[in-house]
Amino acid sequence: MPRPKRIRKVDNPPHFKGFSPIGTTNKNEPVVLNFEEYESIRLSDFELMGQMESSKVMNISRPTFARIYKSARRKIAQALVKGSPIVFEGGKVYFNSDWYFCKTCGCRFTHPLKDQELKYCALCKSTEIISYEESLNKDENKLTI
Repeated sequence: MPRPKRIRKVDNPPHFKGFSPIGTTNKNEPVVLNFEEYESIRLSDFELMGQMESSKVMNISRPTFARIYKSARRKIAQALVKGSPIVFEGGKVYFNSDWYFCKTCGCRFTHPLKDQELKYCALCKSTEIISYEESLNKDENKLTI
């Protein structure tokens, strides 16, 4: 029986859902790039980290990182050659960012830009936001009273 997959850490998920080629009329099936594959490309090719350092950031082994990175490169090449759109989704990952709750609209959202202050809700632009953990504690208090 194989060992269960270790959950991969993603520090900065993409702020968009994917890419689409310009000037094509064919409707190719989109190429699905998992979040861990996106993260491997970001760390290796954008941040210029080595595989060992990148694997430590993602909390996985170096050979596992190499397999993820190879898969990501192959998928990106496939999309470029065939003119297929790229969609980011799925994977066995967790995001290394804080989650928030909007008291006005009930939206739960994350704030991946840690270097910028969070000022308002991502959905309704309300300033009535609290940390998600804080909202859970308040819900528990309501249930016990």
